[in-house]
Amino acid sequence: MDEEDRHRDKLPPILSATSATSGGLERGAKGQLSSFSNFISTINQKREAAGTRSSPTQMVLSNNKNVRDLPPICLDVRQKQRISIDTLPAEMKASILPEPQIPIRNRTIKDFQIDVEKAKSTGEWKSVHDFYLTTFGSFLELNAAFKRDLNSSVNSIDDSRINTKFLNVVYDTILNTSQDIQKTVLKGIINSLLREWKGPRTKDDIRAYFILTQNPQFNSTSTYVIYAHLLRQIATLSDTDHHFLIHWFKKMSQKRFKQLVDRMLQFISLRLFPSKPEEFPPLAKCIWWIPSATKVLALLNAANTLCNTPLIPYTDFYNSTLDHIDLMEEYQTWQFYGTSHRFSFCQFPFIISIAAKKVIIQKDSEQQMISIARQSLVDKVSRRQKPDMNMLFLNIKVRRLQLVSDSLDELTRKRTDLKKKLKVTFVGEAGLDMGGLTKEWFLLLIRQIFHPDYGMFTYHKDSNCHWFSSFKCDNYSEFRLVGTLMGLAVYNSITLDIRFPPCCYKKLLSPPVVPCDPNIPVGIASVNLDDLCQIMPELAHGLNELLTYDGNVEEDFYSTFQVFQEEFGVIKSYNLKPGGDKIPVTNQNRKEYVQLYVDYLLNKSIYKQFSAFYYGFHSVCASNALMLLRPEEVEILVCGSPDLDLHALQRNTQYEGYLKTDITVRHFWDVVLGFPLELQKKLLHFATGSDRVPVGGMVDLNFKISKTETPTNWLPTAHTCFNQLCLPPYKTKKELKQKLTIAISNAEGFGLQ
Repeated sequence: MDEEDRHRDKLPPILSATSATSGGLERGAKGQLSSFSNFISTINQKREAAGTRSSPTQMVLSNNKNVRDLPPICLDVRQKQRISIDTLPAEMKASILPEPQIPIRNRTIKDFQIDVEKAKSTGEWKSVHDFYLTTFGSFLELNAAFKRDLNSSVNSIDDSRINTKFLNVVYDTILNTSQDIQKTVLKGIINSLLREWKGPRTKDDIRAYFILTQNPQFNSTSTYVIYAHLLRQIATLSDTDHHFLIHWFKKMSQKRFKQLVDRMLQFISLRLFPSKPEEFPPLAKCIWWIPSATKVLALLNAANTLCNTPLIPYTDFYNSTLDHIDLMEEYQTWQFYGTSHRFSFCQFPFIISIAAKKVIIQKDSEQQMISIARQSLVDKVSRRQKPDMNMLFLNIKVRRLQLVSDSLDELTRKRTDLKKKLKVTFVGEAGLDMGGLTKEWFLLLIRQIFHPDYGMFTYHKDSNCHWFSSFKCDNYSEFRLVGTLMGLAVYNSITLDIRFPPCCYKKLLSPPVVPCDPNIPVGIASVNLDDLCQIMPELAHGLNELLTYDGNVEEDFYSTFQVFQEEFGVIKSYNLKPGGDKIPVTNQNRKEYVQLYVDYLLNKSIYKQFSAFYYGFHSVCASNALMLLRPEEVEILVCGSPDLDLHALQRNTQYEGYLKTDITVRHFWDVVLGFPLELQKKLLHFATGSDRVPVGGMVDLNFKISKTETPTNWLPTAHTCFNQLCLPPYKTKKELKQKLTIAISNAEGFGLQ
């Protein structure tokens, strides 16, 4: 091992707490956290004396010139799989490592609390100090202090066998103890992390790592060097060990789990953009810090995903600091290297915010647009033809009276141009498309296609969403058109007023990349009763009642493995499995019946319709950038966010004919900010054509209020193509509120009902 490697691998001493950010580490005089130089020197002398002995720890703590050599703990995002017990080989699940005998420690929570209270009243902290000194001195002692049933042979993956209440009390107390006690704990952790490991880690070692990750001392930047080494050791554990940690993490309380996530996100942010760079080692010598933390954060994300009800929203894993780095460099690194050898945040898309993903998708789209346009230009010149600027765009020319058929013909005929910049022209109408005509085309087309009389989609009032009609037809090209429209909207950064349920977007990413083999099914997602409830809540409730029914299902319901549907006035039956019409539904097979029923309704009965829709969407949006997205994020990109912030809208509104200090404008905002949420959404829909907000927030909405000289007994009007509200100069707030409420409550799109 050369001198540079030794310098990088040892744990640098903690010099002071002057720049720490939290907890008891900040108490006391400047520089109270004295150097651990002597301790570190002793440890390193022992390590140097060990020569070239090989051990798992040496692999972890030495010769890491590039952290990208570390094995990924998160499955390839390209496969869109999640870590779960089912993804592990049988031998991995069955493997139980031997556990050493642990010394008996009989200290209880009450004993510990009594000692702490005595120390506070007398000022004598020796017993508390000795407890922390012993407990954090080694992994064996950590298990002795906090493990339940010390030498029990029970090995449940869902039970860490840790006395959580005791652990939380000990950690909640530590930040209120003296600096000497806190340094003792950190010294013990360093000693444990530098231990020469021989052989594989036991389950007790994994339990110790789990305990140490929860230490609140790691909120302080002065402990980040130690924290980084802890995270690196956890990141390099085996898949089996990670699997235990995932299941233990998901059993944590929401509060403690959120603290862990926030701690790691803060660690990554401060390493990327340190407020005081001198606090940390040079970035070139600790490039493994961020990858290690991100990989451990992936375990927490996997745990959160495995919970039936996630402990925290998926958005709590976003790190907004990443919005300020070179995202395209990260994306290109991921594109080129995948998940091997080179770290990229794109390997772990859960940490990238939807705003940052939108930037990646937009820039990726722009590059594709430029590439396609350049190729068209080269082809034209190579054939010695005169270049035309129109060849650089996807030019759609439609008649208003034949909007759907013209759009379908244009998009079919110009299929090779779909990745060019979109421009729309209405035949017989003058005007250049500066964005308004394109938005109008989308609005009008979506309204016609989703109209109930058109028959392509069924509107469900209970869930306020549309779903694919299961009626069989000879041509599914119009479903492909809808998919293409959605793809064009995302590709051209346009928000659509479409009401699809969440499972639609899950199906749209199944798989996220179009398979090369056309025989591979697409748009088939794993669905359950929760997915059906989002579309047909009454039917889902009925099926749930069947599952929980106490009586004899076969005799009382007299059902078979069939489903009945009305098609053009004719009732048709379909078997859910071969011979289903002869198989009765019983108490024993009702779960299978419900699952097959849901799968039929959401997958099989609409397969041809949805596959056409799927191919239409991906004909425009085919890109590896889609692999970064969750289904919920695809919905936000297509339809916008449902979270309204009218104060932000007020700050970013532009005015034409008015000043923001004018009395009419002030009355307007007084009224609007006082509206209930339902009316606020109606106002947004009235003015913009959608009640949702673009990914970039109200800033990207470009909302404008214009003064109109119409009589004040007229209602307000709107130009939805330009997000423009035309407001007469009403004299009183009462009159403005009355007229505005009437307009937004009764208008839909371009006219009154």
